[in-house]
Amino acid sequence: MHLVNDTTKLNLDGRRFALVSSTASEVDPYAPTRFVYHEADGLIWGSYDGDTVLLGRFAGTRRHDEVELGYVHVGKKSRETVTGLSGSRIEVLPDGRLRLVEHFQFEGDDTPHVSICEEFADEA
Repeated sequence: MHLVNDTTKLNLDGRRFALVSSTASEVDPYAPTRFVYHEADGLIWGSYDGDTVLLGRFAGTRRHDEVELGYVHVGKKSRETVTGLSGSRIEVLPDGRLRLVEHFQFEGDDTPHVSICEEFADEA
């Protein structure tokens, strides 16, 4: 695993990631939360949904291999709105796909969490 050093060749625009693990919830390996990223001029935004999230959105910035985001989503079971902040480190997997190691907290909760998302290809 290598940290991304040459950010001129890296862009998250259009990349899709699936949640692999999280300290905040159990991940359904058959229907994990999936994220779609967009990037332009250092700005990051996107959406997510899946096993525990009905609908989610995020926005933030990227500097080199670090991403800082604010997010909001509606929980699938609770139907309650959840907000928070996260910071992710971008790593390159041996096969060239990207991994995001995210440290995050829900607003109003001091418990720190960590999640791992890995890039996936379009299904045929």
